[in-house]
Amino acid sequence: MAKVYQILFVEDEPSLAMIVKDSLVQQGYAVQHFSEAESALKAYHQQAPDLLILDVMLPKSNGYDLAKQIRNTDRLTPIIFLTAKSKVQDVVTGFESGGNDYLRKPFSIEELLIRIKVLLNDQRLLPPQENTKQTEWQIGQYYFDSMRQTLDWGAQSIVLTGREAMLLALFCQHQNSLLEKSSILLKIWGDDSFFNSRSMDVYISKLRKHLKKDPSIKIINIRGAGYKLVIG
Repeated sequence: MAKVYQILFVEDEPSLAMIVKDSLVQQGYAVQHFSEAESALKAYHQQAPDLLILDVMLPKSNGYDLAKQIRNTDRLTPIIFLTAKSKVQDVVTGFESGGNDYLRKPFSIEELLIRIKVLLNDQRLLPPQENTKQTEWQIGQYYFDSMRQTLDWGAQSIVLTGREAMLLALFCQHQNSLLEKSSILLKIWGDDSFFNSRSMDVYISKLRKHLKKDPSIKIINIRGAGYKLVIG
């Protein structure tokens, strides 16, 4: 029997919520809908959904804050943001809050369905060892805790952003192995668009700066193919 994926959907606009929920149910998903963050967070802890769809603007709160609360303990469950905001900074804020994808309103149901399928089938994008539960790594002379989002060098500790931590964890899980650029983008950003590609390059530059105290650590750009974390 095929797995029935559980989706937690938070949207306070009744008509849009009804259309999206009905469409997802027709596609075979089990959907829990909430119009505000507090009830949604309680349901998340009770049900452990496979994917979350969060409206950015919510009563008494917002989708970014809800995502941050979830990312405190859960780095893996995919999150899609829905919003009428269109500025680049809004997109960046969404990703830095822990989102995997970002859809601007109005959007087509077909586009939402495609993005959901990509995020729920991401095991095909990366080698099997990516599913490891390991959250702590010794990277050369650094110690990295992906759950706490900290990178320690002796007594000094750097607090990484959510996206930096996700990206570094991905490299650690595939140390000395080539990660294709499109696979990284689809796994962490949920979309391999040009904008996201440029964003990823910026984050990789930030990680290189964080790791520069140990010259044995290198994140190598293999032109036209992807990136590789090499130590030693």
